[in-house]
Amino acid sequence: MNKWLSSLIAFLSVTGLQAQQTAETPKLVISIVVDQLREDYLQYFSPTFGEKGFKRLMNGGLAYHRVDFGFPNIGRAASIATIYTGAYPYYHGIVADKKYDFESKREISTVYDNTYIGNYTTDRFSPLALLSSTFGDELKIATEGKSDVYAIAPHAEEAILSAGKYANAAFWLDDYNGKWATTTYYKDIPWYVDRYNTNQVIGNSPEKIWTPALAAYNGFSYTKSALPFKHTFSKNDKDKFLKIKQSPYINTEVTNLAATFFEYADLGKRIYPCVLALTYYAGNYNLSAQPEEFGWEIQDIYYRLDKEIERLLDLAEKKVGLKNVLVVLTSSGYFDSATKLPVGFSPAGEFFPNRCTALLNMYLMAIYGSGNWVTGYYNEQIYLNKKLIENEKIDWNEILRKSADFIAQFSGIQEVTTAGQWLVDDTGRSVEFRRGMNKKISGDLFLELQPGWVIVHEDQINKNNYTRNNSVLSPLYIFGNNIPKENIFRIVKATEIAPTLAFIMRIRPPNASKDAPLQEFIK
Repeated sequence: MNKWLSSLIAFLSVTGLQAQQTAETPKLVISIVVDQLREDYLQYFSPTFGEKGFKRLMNGGLAYHRVDFGFPNIGRAASIATIYTGAYPYYHGIVADKKYDFESKREISTVYDNTYIGNYTTDRFSPLALLSSTFGDELKIATEGKSDVYAIAPHAEEAILSAGKYANAAFWLDDYNGKWATTTYYKDIPWYVDRYNTNQVIGNSPEKIWTPALAAYNGFSYTKSALPFKHTFSKNDKDKFLKIKQSPYINTEVTNLAATFFEYADLGKRIYPCVLALTYYAGNYNLSAQPEEFGWEIQDIYYRLDKEIERLLDLAEKKVGLKNVLVVLTSSGYFDSATKLPVGFSPAGEFFPNRCTALLNMYLMAIYGSGNWVTGYYNEQIYLNKKLIENEKIDWNEILRKSADFIAQFSGIQEVTTAGQWLVDDTGRSVEFRRGMNKKISGDLFLELQPGWVIVHEDQINKNNYTRNNSVLSPLYIFGNNIPKENIFRIVKATEIAPTLAFIMRIRPPNASKDAPLQEFIK
C-alpha cells in the first residue's frame, strides 16, 4: 500500500511539474518576418538547406503552410504592421511603404516624422503613424516597461513598425553610410550598437563581392544561364547599400547585430520576458536592373538565409536555451516580380497616370468651372482637391461618381472604386479591399487595371510597372517553448499571429486586434 501510495505521489509530482513547465511563458520571443519569403521557393530550394535552419523550424514545431493577409496591394510596411498589430490597414493606418505629400510634391516614408532627429542617419522617423498598439507595446504595458523590446531590419519601415511605439529601440541599415541607424524617438540606444557601428558594420568595408556559395543551383529547371554570377558592391557606387539590402549580405548583418544583443543585452535572462523582432530579405536582387528572375541569385539568397536562421537558432539555444524561447517566423506575404517580357512580346496595354489625371481635370472643369480639381495620382489612386470642392459647395458624392464614371471609360481600367463606396456605404468593392484602405491616407478614387497592363510613369526613371496579381504562398512557423510538432494546411490569417503571441505570453492582444488566437493554442 505504502509502495503504491509513494508511486502515486511521485507520479502526481512529476505530472504537476510537467504541467507547470508547459504553462510557463517564454523568456524571449524572437519574431522573424522574412520580406518576400515564399513557401513554394522553400520547397524548391530545400535540397540545398541544412537540418538546423528552415528545416528545424518546419519539422520541430507548428508549421502552417498558408497565411492569408486579407487585403490587396500588400507591401512590406502594411504587412509588418498587420502582423504585429493583429489588425488590417483600415485600423492600423499603414497602407504602403511610402505616401505622397502633395504640398511639398514629394514621396515620403510612411513613418516620416520631422519632429525627431536621426542617429547615424539624416532621416527623421517615428512610429506615430501607427494608429494601433503592437504585440511588443502590450508586453511593455503588461510589465510596466520592464520588458525589453528591440527591432532590427534592413529598412526603417520594417524596424519601426515591428518595434511599435513603446519599444526600447529600432535599428535599420542606413541607405547612404551602411551604419545601423535609429532616431531620437527611441531613448535606449545601447553602447554596443555604437561600438558595432564603429568597428564591424558593413559600411566600413570598401568593397564587397557576391558570388554563388554553391557550385551550382538547380531549383529552377528553366534557368537561362548556367554561369555563376558576380556582383561587386563598390564604395564609389552611390546605390551600394540599397543593392546590399537586396543581397544575402543584409541578412548576415541582421544576424550579426542580433548576436551583439545576445552577447550584451541579457535577452531572456531576466524575470521579465523580452522581444527581439527581426526582418530578413528573400526577394529578387536589384529589381531596377530587371535581372533574370529565375536565376542563381534568388537561390543563393535562400541558401545563405538558411545558414543565418541556423546561426540565430544556435545563438538562442546557447545563450538562453530553446525551452525558454518562442520563435515565430513568417513572410511579408507578397513578392516583387522582376517581370521582363521576351523579345517580340508586347504588354496588354499601357496606362499613363499623368494623362489620365490631366483629362479628368479638364472634364471636371467643363462641368464645374476652372480650377485644379485633381490634386494628383499616387499608387493607383487619384486624389481630388477637397478644399476647392468644399469652397465651391459641390456635392462630394456627386463629383466622386462623375469622376469614377469618366475614368472607367479608359482602356485597361478594370474597375474604379470611390472613397464613398469603401468608407461609407459598403456598396463598392469586397471586404478585403476595404481592409487595405485608411481614410487618413488613401485616395478618393482607386483604379484597378486589367492583368498584363503596364503603368507608364513618364516623369520617373523607372517608368514601367507591370500589373500582376500574384498569389504568394506564405508560411508561418512557431517553434520552441514546448510547442508540439504538427503540419497544418488550412488557411490562417495574418491577423491571428499577434493575438496568438499575446495568448502565449498571457497579455492583452493589441488594441485593434479582433481575431482569436490560433485554435491549436486555445485547445
